[in-house]
Amino acid sequence: MSLNLASLLHAAALPDSDSPRLDAELLLAHALNKPRSFLMTWPEHQPQPEQIERFQHLLQRRRAGEPVAYLLGRRGFWSLDLEVDSSTLIPRPDTERLVEVALERVVKHPARVLDLGTGTGAVALALAVERPAWEVTGCDSAAPAVALAERNRQRLGIGNATFVLSDWFAGLAQGKAFDLIVSNPPYIAENDPHLVEGDVRFEPATALVSGPDGLDDIRHIAQAAPDHLQPDGWLLLEHGWEQADAVRDLLAARGFAEVQSWQDLAGHQRISGGRWHG
Repeated sequence: MSLNLASLLHAAALPDSDSPRLDAELLLAHALNKPRSFLMTWPEHQPQPEQIERFQHLLQRRRAGEPVAYLLGRRGFWSLDLEVDSSTLIPRPDTERLVEVALERVVKHPARVLDLGTGTGAVALALAVERPAWEVTGCDSAAPAVALAERNRQRLGIGNATFVLSDWFAGLAQGKAFDLIVSNPPYIAENDPHLVEGDVRFEPATALVSGPDGLDDIRHIAQAAPDHLQPDGWLLLEHGWEQADAVRDLLAARGFAEVQSWQDLAGHQRISGGRWHG
């Protein structure tokens, strides 16, 4: 009996997914190398056996918990279609708030911008697209992540971004100061129970975990950032939804001014930052 698209989707069981129908549609469209709209337009279409086999293999991996973004090798962020792989975190909608706040805080043109722990390059590339006069540098301590971000830059044709290998500030050119430093660093506590749940099981722990309280990397960034900021430059950090008070305290103790937090899409204080008057 031949299987059509409608029957394949009907039989696709993904009980552990928050969006089982959407996941199945995305995976089937990927197996067919077609847009998702093709499934709605041609529900009676009968795929080739190798396409069905590819779809079933993707379903099996998804049932094992592997994130859809890794299975597709793509994730949308801001206005960008980004390549993703298991060397980096999957870009998330909440991180778009970091881009929004950065664009609101810094109106200087041109400006030098640094994205610490760039991963896929999502934040750096979004800022570079929105502000063509900015000179944006993204750094990461993982060579595969730097290579991935560079592939995204080249494929998207973004000329005002550069990606370099650097463990936070350690590998950056001496004497170069920035008008804005942004980061979505690791901020999960090492014993957090969520680390064994959902998509994060498949993401690199080094990009997630930061000491007993999740703040080790944020402490380091807050302490070191002023040495790399221009006078009146901004430092903006994404963090956990319960960490805003602690992050603001760290920034204020280091001497940052105008310290404040901004809410994410769910109303949680997700971004905190301050201005370095020098």
